[in-house]
Amino acid sequence: MSERFTIGERDVLLVVDIQNDFCPGGGLGVPKGDEVVPMANRLAKKFAHVVLTQDWHPRGHLSFASSNPGTQPFQTIEVAYGPQVMWPDHCIQGTRGAEFRADLDIPHAELVLRKGYHRAIDSYSAFYENDRTTHTGLAGYLRERGFERVFMAGLAFDFCVRYSAEDAHRERFNVMVIEDACRAIDLEGSAAATRELFKTLGIGCVMADAVGYRE
Repeated sequence: MSERFTIGERDVLLVVDIQNDFCPGGGLGVPKGDEVVPMANRLAKKFAHVVLTQDWHPRGHLSFASSNPGTQPFQTIEVAYGPQVMWPDHCIQGTRGAEFRADLDIPHAELVLRKGYHRAIDSYSAFYENDRTTHTGLAGYLRERGFERVFMAGLAFDFCVRYSAEDAHRERFNVMVIEDACRAIDLEGSAAATRELFKTLGIGCVMADAVGYRE
């Protein structure tokens, strides 16, 4: 029988970017991204503590292909802090695309952390901007609350979930990615590369049915 995880007061569920633009029909729709919504809702009921992240870009954001003449969506270019994928416009502040899915039902979430609002820096991770040095403040929040283990679900497995998991590990949290509660963009093999990275770092990939109820 596979390991089952009992959820306690030092555990938190991080639900990553379940927004209209990351679901099919959105500005940057992740294939089958809408399938994670009911799973996230069910998982959240098992946790006393939940944090939601929300991509929150200003118009003209550096990461948009439309802001960089001569580039195409999904092309990678070099910017001041290193490689940056050019994305279709998505999750623009105050638009419907940036809103959480209407069927995301997690009323007891204790924090909504917005990221990607610096015009000149993208932000995949919930912990650091893409320059890898600018903090979002989430690590400090989790420490002050006394959390030790972070479970993750959401979109996309190979970008925002990946970088959030990597940085949570970097900040010395115990990290578990609930893989069947995520969906991937899979850009040039990025989903497989993410799984390999998690193995290398010792980040756990678990299934939703292995995550138990609160003590």
